[in-house]
Amino acid sequence: MIDYILLILAIILMLLGIIGCLAPVLPGPPLSFLGLLLLHFTKFADFSNTLLITLLAVVVVVSILDYIVPVWGTRKFGGSKYGTRGATVGLIIGLFLGPLGIVLGPLIGAFVGELIFKDDIKYAVRAGFGSLLGFLTGIGLKLATSFVITFYFVKEWIR
Repeated sequence: MIDYILLILAIILMLLGIIGCLAPVLPGPPLSFLGLLLLHFTKFADFSNTLLITLLAVVVVVSILDYIVPVWGTRKFGGSKYGTRGATVGLIIGLFLGPLGIVLGPLIGAFVGELIFKDDIKYAVRAGFGSLLGFLTGIGLKLATSFVITFYFVKEWIR
């Protein structure tokens, strides 16, 4: 019975992990890893320690990079912290507008944030693009990590 409860919790964590890659309030890859770990403690799976340690290391690195990459993208294109904050606010608003909102929200948010910081449209467009590029790179890294973890989850569960 406990195996089935852990399995259901693991599946919920895997789904929340993938959603968390897009929603800034949920830590996507760590939730996915916790789902994998819960599955490991059931009769349905038995992962090697090497795989678990490797995936944990990847999750830690991606989680750290998630904070560094958007800042790097913004700075690389000459932006400020206002662009990064604007991109985050834009994403949160964009989540309610569907897939297009998720892509355009950060760009518009970064643009508005940079306009608040410095009243120069050319500067705001360039910095907004950098912020968006960094932000999307972070989302891509998180999604790739969570999908790899999900692959191992499904592969082991189905075997």
